[in-house]
Amino acid sequence: MLRTAASSARVAVKSNNAAVRAFSTTPVPAATLRELESRVKSVKNIEKITKSMKMIATTRLNKAQAAMKTAKAYGAANVQIFDEAEVAKEAQSGQKTLWVVVSSDRGLCGGIHSSVSKAARKALAEDSDANAPVVVLGDKPKQQLSRTVPEHLILSFNQIGKAVPTFQDACAIADQIEEAKVDYDVVKIIYNKFVSSISYEPAVMSVYKADALKASPKFAAYDIDDDALVGDLASFALTNAVFAALVEGFATEVSARRNAMDNASKNAGEMIDKLQMQFNRQRQAVITNELVDIITGASAL
Repeated sequence: MLRTAASSARVAVKSNNAAVRAFSTTPVPAATLRELESRVKSVKNIEKITKSMKMIATTRLNKAQAAMKTAKAYGAANVQIFDEAEVAKEAQSGQKTLWVVVSSDRGLCGGIHSSVSKAARKALAEDSDANAPVVVLGDKPKQQLSRTVPEHLILSFNQIGKAVPTFQDACAIADQIEEAKVDYDVVKIIYNKFVSSISYEPAVMSVYKADALKASPKFAAYDIDDDALVGDLASFALTNAVFAALVEGFATEVSARRNAMDNASKNAGEMIDKLQMQFNRQRQAVITNELVDIITGASAL
């Protein structure tokens, strides 16, 4: 009885394996002419959209690059102030850092957002402070960082990337950061640096507080007794850095979107050619079969 049950089980397993093999080798039905025609129309519509978005991005890129050249002067002024004062040399190794991640709310621009998010995660992993605060500019990096390091996020901003950022936007962001009363010694801004029209890379810009400026030996040589003046200078430096990062990131995003839409248009064109060739071959086969049927019927008569 046991042998009969074992043999029946083996037969059942073999039959199941045969059924699986028979199912896996079933050919996929070919698309009909109507389905192929519908696919071609859909891809052509997508190609029209991507080409239109490429033209719009090309038009906006010239304006973004012009604004970026002006904004870079603000960032260069900050770098010169802190370099001349040698603030970085006097900074301690255990200083508290406030990280500001700069991107935007919009997509369809390649790996713009993931590049700054990846750089931010790497910087937080290397930071000695396990609770280093992070301020995010843009919904896209916020969504990415909230999945990996949600405990670090303290402040976020949206409605960024719809137009060329202005200095007023940077002032509002800097005011909100200062009103948050975060304890930090240095602000490090992570943004996308515009290298060329086809390449970019994440970069970091450092801005120090008023205490670091007053502690630097070259800045202290001026004997500035008014602490409010030094505080205003530090606030102005933070606004300058945020403005420069926003505008350069915007130019990088527009350039990346143009390249992404250009690649999407090329891919759509290649897909249209393949589908059109498949449609023509299948249509020719249908016509040939119909002619064979007509000739066969005529011969039979």
